[in-house]
Amino acid sequence: MKASFILLLLMFSITAFAQDTKTGTNIPDSSKKIQTVEASCGQCQFKLPGKGCDLAVRINGKAYFVDGTKIDDHGDAHAADGFCEAIRNAEVQGKIRKKRFRASYFRLLETR
Repeated sequence: MKASFILLLLMFSITAFAQDTKTGTNIPDSSKKIQTVEASCGQCQFKLPGKGCDLAVRINGKAYFVDGTKIDDHGDAHAADGFCEAIRNAEVQGKIRKKRFRASYFRLLETR
């Protein structure tokens, strides 16, 4: 009985610690302004250099690759309304550092 309890407790612990958690990009900081920006694939839509498809935002007419969330975290990038096919609006918080946007909050807005 004791061994079964320990095994059950061990399995619960492993499951609890194996949860996939985001880097905090889904919780806005109420002390900081939320900015609405254009978001899309940096290579396909914003013509940034590189191979593959990576999430980027355009702020004040300038595009930046995004750290803190990935293109596939927001649906199929190659769907009709996906980042490789369309430019979408997103609410963000973060800072531009070393020519990249470091997102602390990122929420894709619904298309109309």
